[in-house]
Amino acid sequence: MIVVVSGLPRSGTSLLMQMLAAGGVPILTDGVRVADEDNPRGYFEWEPAKRLPREPDLIRMAEGKAVKIVSSLLWALPPGYEYRVLYMERPLAEVAASQVAMIRRHGGTAPLEGEALVRALAAHQQQVLALVRQMPRVCLHTVRYHDALAEPHREAQRIADFLAMPLDCEAMARQADHRLYRQRFSPAPEATLGD
Repeated sequence: MIVVVSGLPRSGTSLLMQMLAAGGVPILTDGVRVADEDNPRGYFEWEPAKRLPREPDLIRMAEGKAVKIVSSLLWALPPGYEYRVLYMERPLAEVAASQVAMIRRHGGTAPLEGEALVRALAAHQQQVLALVRQMPRVCLHTVRYHDALAEPHREAQRIADFLAMPLDCEAMARQADHRLYRQRFSPAPEATLGD
């Protein structure tokens, strides 16, 4: 089994990777992208994931581990493996604001902002989740970012149940840090897209 952590960029996937690592799930990461102002605890990324469309056999390195794969690359997961996808949902206005803030902090200009970016993110997310639900040997579980912060023990237990693994839910819950929740627009999470 391969545990795939996914979601839109800036949706909270690094928090999910931290929780899994603390809970006892081996993670596949290379440390190439180091912690910075945008992710003080690190990104938990694996650079070869970007090459999956051209080199799908690389996924074999993730067998028995958790790996972060951005939502736009989920389609490239090759058949022949059993996947448990943990998809992080965060209100799209917050994701958009966080993406734009990060781009600006690095001196760039966002091609889309505001409502235009939110609409583009919504369309992408809907398309990706519809595709994942149709993929063979793929089980999907959504984690709401707000719930992971507000009720980390409950979310940790839900994740452990979904993965059918004896995880240290207490250690997982300790990873939720409200100080790192900076782009706030919604008092409550958006409606779920479903498990």
